[in-house]
Amino acid sequence: MRLQVLEDYEEMSVKAASIVASQVTLKPNSNLGLATGSTPLGMYNNLIRMYKKNLINFEEVVTFNLDEYVGLPADHPQSYHYYMFDNFFDKVNIPPEKIYIPSGVGDNLKQICKKYDQSINSHGGIDLQVLGIGKNGHIGFNEPDNKLRTNTHVVKLTEETINDNSRFFDSIDDVPKKAISMGMSSIMKSKKILLLASGEQKAEAIKKAINGEITTEHPASLLQLHSDVTILVDKDAAKLLNG
Repeated sequence: MRLQVLEDYEEMSVKAASIVASQVTLKPNSNLGLATGSTPLGMYNNLIRMYKKNLINFEEVVTFNLDEYVGLPADHPQSYHYYMFDNFFDKVNIPPEKIYIPSGVGDNLKQICKKYDQSINSHGGIDLQVLGIGKNGHIGFNEPDNKLRTNTHVVKLTEETINDNSRFFDSIDDVPKKAISMGMSSIMKSKKILLLASGEQKAEAIKKAINGEITTEHPASLLQLHSDVTILVDKDAAKLLNG
């Protein structure tokens, strides 16, 4: 693991964008694994600025998103499909046919999950996977458990995750109770992984991910087993690393 502690969220976001941009510059047809939530927004904004200045070209890039809520259609304002197009895809030149986001709506979610893994595998896997981290150590929606699913699957969200995500909804009752998540196998098979964390509320999760016991009860700790992981944190998220 390579850890970089940045001054604040903005500096972390600039650095994250530069890493993604370098990947695309070196390999224009990169397969990028992308994350949602509040943490990567700054990274996406910086990538958009670079694109508008003709510093980066996404036309050969293929993207795979980590997850999606079960039950929310693509046009729902809180779906991750909507998030990605609103915050990134509509503002850069990735061809729509090269954008892959699992659908959380359908009669056969198991088949949707299976086809999603087939799409990842048929493209040769993910070159650079961007991750956030939950306060409970989840990555994607791979929640703490005594075992983890390796493939894309339907996950029952923990109460902690539901509570954390309720800030994006009008009411906690509106938060979906399940999600589709890329499994740990696809994440760990990524050639490179970039983990982002910002804020004091993520400090404990980062400490356990980097220095803690490797356990499925803290899914991010499994990243210790990967050969090429870069972790970018701001000072607040890093405050427990020397403790």
